[in-house]
Formats: sequence, C-alpha cells, structure tokens
Amino acid sequence: MTALRPPRNLVLTVAAIDVAGYVADLKDHSVDHGFHVHDERHFVETYSLRQVWEVDLHPEEGCGGPLDLHLALEVDPRVLLSFEDVVMELSDDEEPPDDFHFPLTFTWALPPLPHGPDLLRLAIDLAGIGGIELPLEVSAIDSFASATDGPERRLNIVARHPVSLARVLGGEELLCDVFDRCLAVSRFLLEAAETWLG
Repeated sequence: MTALRPPRNLVLTVAAIDVAGYVADLKDHSVDHGFHVHDERHFVETYSLRQVWEVDLHPEEGCGGPLDLHLALEVDPRVLLSFEDVVMELSDDEEPPDDFHFPLTFTWALPPLPHGPDLLRLAIDLAGIGGIELPLEVSAIDSFASATDGPERRLNIVARHPVSLARVLGGEELLCDVFDRCLAVSRFLLEAAETWLG
C-alpha cells in the first residue's frame, strides 16, 4: 500500500518555517536595535497564496518626524514548499542547504523636499553607511506644483536583503547587522532632512 502524502496546501500549515513567528521576532529585534514599530499589515493573494508582511518602523528619535521606514517580507509558497520538501528528507544530523530565500525590502521615504539633495552625492554618502552588507538604491522624482514654482524632490531609498530559510530554521537570521545599518541610514536621513526641508 502506498503511503498517502498530505495535500500540498496542508503543508503550509505545518511548514518548518513559522513565518508569522519570524516576523514577530523581527519586530521585537528591531526594537532592540533602536526602532519603534508603528504598524503591521499582512496580505495573502487568494489564488497563488503568496503573502506579504509589511511593518512600518521609525528610529526612536524620529517618531513624529518626516522619515518613514517600510519593511516588507515577500513569501512565495513555492519556495516555502520546496524548502519543506528538502527538510523532510534530511536526517536528524543534516543541515538544510542555503538555497532558499525570501526577499526582504527596506524602503525609506521623505515628504517632498523644497531643497532636495544631489542624488549622486547622496548615493555615495549612503553607500558608505550601508556598505556591501546593505546595498542601497537611491532615486527621486522632481515635481512642480505650478509652472512658476521650483521643483520639489521626493526621495525613494531602497535596500534589499535575502532572508535565508535555512538560517531562519536554525534561529540564526535575526539581521543584527542589517538593523544596525538601517538605523544608521535612518539617522543620517533624519539629520539631513532638516536642511532639505528648509
């Protein structure tokens, strides 16, 4: 008699990775690194079962200030199920391969800046803060309220970090260095925003 395998959608409920628990750990860990958590959202796409966990953060000294930091963890169920299949086939003394990752995105945003920075200079400054561990993408949109007004620059700064499912399973993926660098980027932007906002 052939053993019956549980339906694949059932595996999501008994997966090796507790995604909700990991996001809760990330929130708690961000507080340990100088952030305040202001909001959290969880979206599930009903057809594909893709999930997105979103968390809004601020540095402790930046609450009520102009800077927003948005964290988003994207969960692809195919990656989760593939990782689960690999884990189920491992012996007790084997470690899972580090081949499965979820994308984690940090996005910083400021209001329109009447005295916006030079993008190249800002990108160079932020590259020194983020380092190779946290590469940062800097972009901006210049808008004009009317034909006679000067441009207002809206900055968008994004960092992407792959979350290793193998390290999450081992309780090792708490992102201490990433949060430290995010805090340094946030503090830099908060200080510079005083000049940019005029």
